[in-house]
Amino acid sequence: MCPSAEPAPAVALLDVSEDVLEQLLELALRDADADEVTPPLGTTAGWNTDRISWFREFHRAAAAGLDGPAGQKTWAISCDGQLAGSVRLKRMDTEPAAAGEGLAGVSSGAGGGGGRSADGGLAGGGGGSEAGGGGWSADGGAAGGWAVARGGGGALETGIWLARSFRGRGVGREALRLVKARAASAGAAVLVAETTAGNVGALALLKYAGAELLTGAASETQTVPVIAKIPLR
Repeated sequence: MCPSAEPAPAVALLDVSEDVLEQLLELALRDADADEVTPPLGTTAGWNTDRISWFREFHRAAAAGLDGPAGQKTWAISCDGQLAGSVRLKRMDTEPAAAGEGLAGVSSGAGGGGGRSADGGLAGGGGGSEAGGGGWSADGGAAGGWAVARGGGGALETGIWLARSFRGRGVGREALRLVKARAASAGAAVLVAETTAGNVGALALLKYAGAELLTGAASETQTVPVIAKIPLR
């Protein structure tokens, strides 16, 4: 008899209340690199007061949702009842978010990769998934941030980061599936994300989601940006 497959994690998206925000910050400080979650800020490496202040302000500004002044919405990712990271949607006709918010901290072993990761976040590794411009990680890929091509109606940008202990477990895949549904409900025709050529985990996650990958330049360099477009209709 073949062994049974490991059950998929129970993943949900939670609104970021003040209580959830503080829990999310504690998780990020304990189980994620600063570069996977925020843009580079302050005079010291890693987590510092500037990055922590930015983290709180970013989520508070996004509380008003896609129709609010920031033009974006963030959710905490819950896995089997525990906070695991964060994901966002952002209107592409607003000002660019902070550099480094793409697919990061998503996978479990991919390393920096220019700021994008797969199942731990879509940003990371120098970009910051929460910040802007990228930050996707996929389900075990590298961290990093990513930026998106502006323009075009009906497009939303997304970014994700996952705590290290939740990477490589399918959490990023489920979170992306849920945020795709939110984007479609908001009327978007396409979901856009950016990562880097070296972020294997993020690329695998995006391909699984049906993304078309556009490489910015023909190169073997791991930091070459890769823009992903996921059709929603």
